[in-house]
Amino acid sequence: MPFTDRREAGRRLAQRLAAYRGGDVVVLALPRGGVPVAFEVARVLRAPLDVLVVRKLGLPYQPELALGAIGEGGVRVLNREVVQMARLTGEEIAAVEDTERIELQRRAERFRAGRPRVPLRGRTALIVDDGVATGSTARAACLLARAQGAARVVFAVPVGAPDALIALGEDADKVVWLEAPSWFHAVGQWYRDFQQTSDQEVTELLHRATPAETPAAEPRDSDVEVMVGSLRLAGHLTVPEGAVGFVVFAHGSGSSRHSPRNREVAAALNQARLGTLLFDLLTAPEELDRARVFDVELLAYRLTEVTRWVSEQPGTAGLPVGYFGASTGAAAALWAAADPRVDARAVVCRGGRPDLARDRLPLVHAPTLLIVGGRDATVLELNRQAQEAIAGECELAVVPGATHLFAEPGTLDEVSARARDWFISHLTAVPSA
Repeated sequence: MPFTDRREAGRRLAQRLAAYRGGDVVVLALPRGGVPVAFEVARVLRAPLDVLVVRKLGLPYQPELALGAIGEGGVRVLNREVVQMARLTGEEIAAVEDTERIELQRRAERFRAGRPRVPLRGRTALIVDDGVATGSTARAACLLARAQGAARVVFAVPVGAPDALIALGEDADKVVWLEAPSWFHAVGQWYRDFQQTSDQEVTELLHRATPAETPAAEPRDSDVEVMVGSLRLAGHLTVPEGAVGFVVFAHGSGSSRHSPRNREVAAALNQARLGTLLFDLLTAPEELDRARVFDVELLAYRLTEVTRWVSEQPGTAGLPVGYFGASTGAAAALWAAADPRVDARAVVCRGGRPDLARDRLPLVHAPTLLIVGGRDATVLELNRQAQEAIAGECELAVVPGATHLFAEPGTLDEVSARARDWFISHLTAVPSA
């Protein structure tokens, strides 16, 4: 039976997918035609909606025939039979891919309008399109969702070619469809209204879509005081609208919550819908005591207490937490991440001194990113040793030309971008159980 239009097809498809309501699901639309369908699915399931931007790779002399597809994150899927039949060289394929990647990037930026991708790590990616013909784009989408950390991939469409739907079972954990006619010729023949979906309609539907299943925190940007025992620790709390995670900063010796470098990094995280708390680990009199400045165990204890405070505040309760530590503060962040009383989901260290938490490193299981300047030779070696000692996932990122304070032009921008991507990749909007 033909569908009236994509929205009607989406409502019918949502009925078939009702079992996914209330689960840890992100609905991912293949733009542009898949967005109206996915919008209805996300609305019924009350799940967050995002797009997976994928581009078909057409033959140079016959663009409508797909030789494969590409997606965000460098994913590429090739149809080996078409490539062999067309006798294409690697240079010819690369030329087509280069052109399509430019358009892929343009569309991703246009559709999201500055919004970050909805995190997929550990979640079910429910990919939706308006139909499947050859399946090359759908295959790339499934691989892309897995590359972004999805624990399970489900592909759902109103209609598709039987062979393509069956083949998709190799890339998706489950394939759901309403119609799979043996006389399938084209997706459009199964819609009475199959007008092209515009870029504007895509951005509008994404903006109107049901937000993540937890209520969005009210925007907040204010100075706070956190009680740790009898001490009052001063801090600055920022919670952007619709925050998907939260990052607590631990600054190094001689620095404070007013550190321009940490504030710059925090601003980049805020733009990506990550809340931040910059606070002073020590009171003003304590900062004059060098023994306390390097008492990593004390600093880590206060960091864990502040983390527990964050987890109880209106607007931040339930948000997954990560740590950003600089210099000696990095040691405190790693020490705290090893503490079973807190659930640190990710750690980023900038120019850190992980050696000050050496005995705790084998207990750190949170995914950790160590960022070090290429010209900070001593600290770079300390971080290489720490990378080997940390129990969980750990990456070492070297910023060329940067010294310990990342004062060189552009180096702190790279720190901010790497930290943002790491936290977005490892923090999700789902509350801890």
